[in-house]
Formats: sequence, C-alpha cells, structure tokens
Amino acid sequence: MALDFPPSWFAERLEDRTTRGIARDTAMLIRRGTLPVGAKLPPVRDLAYALGVSPATISEAWSDLRRQKIISGRGRNGTWVSGDRFVAKPERLASFGNYGPDVLDLSKAVPDVALLPPLEDALRHGAKAENLNSYDRTRILPELENAARRDWPYEPEALLATNGGYNAVYTLLHALVPQDAPVAIEDPTAMRLLDILEDLSVPIIPVACDREGPLPASLAEALAQKPAAFLFQPRIHSVTSHCVSAARMAALGDVLEGSDTLIIEDDGVADIALTPRLTLGNRFPDRVIHILSYSKTLGPDMRLAVLSGSASLVEQIQSYRSFSAGWTSRILQSAVAWLLNDEETQVQLDRTRHIYHERARKFGEALAAEGVTPPNGSGLCCLLPVPSEPFAMVTLAARRIAVAPGSKFSPRPMSAVRIATSILDESQITEVASAVALASRPLG
Repeated sequence: MALDFPPSWFAERLEDRTTRGIARDTAMLIRRGTLPVGAKLPPVRDLAYALGVSPATISEAWSDLRRQKIISGRGRNGTWVSGDRFVAKPERLASFGNYGPDVLDLSKAVPDVALLPPLEDALRHGAKAENLNSYDRTRILPELENAARRDWPYEPEALLATNGGYNAVYTLLHALVPQDAPVAIEDPTAMRLLDILEDLSVPIIPVACDREGPLPASLAEALAQKPAAFLFQPRIHSVTSHCVSAARMAALGDVLEGSDTLIIEDDGVADIALTPRLTLGNRFPDRVIHILSYSKTLGPDMRLAVLSGSASLVEQIQSYRSFSAGWTSRILQSAVAWLLNDEETQVQLDRTRHIYHERARKFGEALAAEGVTPPNGSGLCCLLPVPSEPFAMVTLAARRIAVAPGSKFSPRPMSAVRIATSILDESQITEVASAVALASRPLG
C-alpha cells in the first residue's frame, strides 16, 4: 500500500517556496529516506494551496525531479517517488551492453584498433611538452595550435584544446546556451549528443536530413522556433556516414543568414572522411564553433579535440572550464601535435580512410546482392531502415550479431538499425549481409 503524505506535511518541511527551493528540499527529503521510494505525492493544486504558491511553481519543481528520475507519473494517476539516487546517466548510451566474445559486436561505430597509429614515439614526445606540470591554464599548446591551423577549414580568431569532441559539446552548451533554451539538431544524430541535450533538459528541435545533410526547409522551420543553437555534423555523419555537400552547406548558410542562432559544427569522424572539410566559419565567424575530434583517427585514448570560434566565445567556454579541469593534458596535446606533423602517420591515415571506404562499399554491394537497398555511406557505419526494429534486433541476435537500434539516434520514433562497417572483416561481410537481409524483410 502506497504511503500518502498530505500537503500539510510538506508545508511544515519546505521553507524555501521558490521552484528551485521546493525541488531541492524535496530531493533532500527523498535522499534522507524521510520521503521513501513508493510514496505518493499530493495533487499539484492541493500542495500549491498549502504552500501558498501557484500550481505552476509546483509543476516546474516536479518537472525538475522527473528529469532526475527521482519521481514519476503525473495527471489523474498521481505522482510517486520512484528513486533515491541522484546520479545523472546518459540513458541512450547506458542501454548498450557487453555482448561477450561469442558475439560479433557491430553496435558501436568505432575505429579498427589495428588501423590506429602507434603512440610510443608520440607519447615520448608528449612527455617533454612545453610548460609540463604547470598549473597555468593553457588553452592550447602553440605546437598543437600550429599543427591544427595548418589544415583548419577557415581562419578562426581562437582555438581551444578539449578532452574530446563530446566534452567540447557538453562544455560549450553549458557555457553558452541559456537554461531551457531550445536547440536545433539534425535528425538522426549521435546518441551521445542527444544524451547531453536531454541531460540539460533543453527542448530539442529535430532538423530532417537526406544524403547531402540537413534539409534547408526543415532548418528554416526549426529557426522559426528561435533555437539558441543549431548543432550538426559538417562533413561525414557519425550515424549514416553520409557526407554534407558543398552546395548543401551553402544552402544552410543562406537559411542561417537571417538569424542570430549559434552554429555548432561537430566534426566527430574527422579525417576518416574522403571529402574535404566544410565550415560556415568564413561566413559567420562571430557565431560558428567548429569542433574537430582526433579520437577516430589517432585513437580514443588520446581524448583530444580542438574547437575554434571567436575570441569572445572561446573565452566564455574557457571560463566555464575553470570550474573543473581548466585545461587539457599538455602531454596529450603535444603527442597529438607530433602525430599531426609525422609524415608516416599521415600516410597511414590516408591508407586507413580508403580501407574504411572499401569495407563500407563491399558491405553495400553484399546488401544489394541480397535485395536490400544499400545505404551508400563511406564512414564507420551505416543506418539501415527496417520494417520492425525489434524484429531486426532479435533476428540478428539469434545469429550472434549485435547492432545498435536506430531509435537511439533520433528524438522521434524511428525503425532502423545502425551497423558498424569499420570492423567488418572481408570474410564476415557476406554472412552479415545475409543476416541483415532476413532482419529487413517485411512482416506479415
């Protein structure tokens, strides 16, 4: 039997009657066990009357607790205390598991470890980085800045080294996007980007895409809702492996011309792409933040990305970082600079990108031979629409093949599977394509 706590009980214990105060103090009561898991909360209007506040104040406080997964339910069925833990977690990413050695795990679009460059010489160089072990909050080492600027797609005012691409996005959104301000994002997109936005509890405005990138008409509709930022991948897509065309980039710029929306370009797959880097930074230097991650090309344990922007925007991002790490490891910065300057590493990277492209192409050909329309991507993975996502997942799992559910990559309902092609051995391609064909068949 559920425990009911009357409005008067809360009135005696909640002294701060602001939205934030009600949410904070209620959370504290739950954490201490005073308000146990399973307890039923009073109706919003009754509690608002007892506290002398508006129902909207209670509703906003309860919304905050719902976002933290502390309470659940609403409406006529009531609201309940559903948890006493306060650690936020990325819900989409957390649903992925370890499938064991007997399963071909194609659920993660990761680089082939065998194709990553050796790091011994780079780390040896990094151990002698300039100003090593100083507490000076260096935004970016000069040697890394020089190496990055050499191929940067435009001439920015300032560069900043961060602890990876997602760290860059997470930090800049906290630093630059007002609380509760909507953010427009291409659909589909990286699930970790959606996790970040959902953790921030910002309204998400999806922007539809085709094989050339975000659709200008859909972006125009999104901009009508006054988003604080537009976040997209300006080169090769981490979910579909489609590449933004130069013509599409120009068209997106035309749409963005009449707005003051912050433009965030997240180049997470980076130089695995066969296509050149694209940016709107030349056109909108005061409001473009361009991010380039080195995780997919030089190694995920390098944990490094570089972002560019105006001096003002970079200063705001760095100011927010001062609450935490403050700077990115100089050892890793110097090591990445060494790899960017090393001719042998760059030759290997050129060979690697063509290997990924060939694996994707051969998998597409194998799908076509099975009667499945190939997705025609050239990156680390492909996104394949299926009539039933659950059926496709179960069918592939029965054949010891793990893939990612496409619904994880969209804020809207989607029936698809994402399949990593980057780690597909040539001997596995035919078998996987045959299994995918079975998983893609119409139901009924």
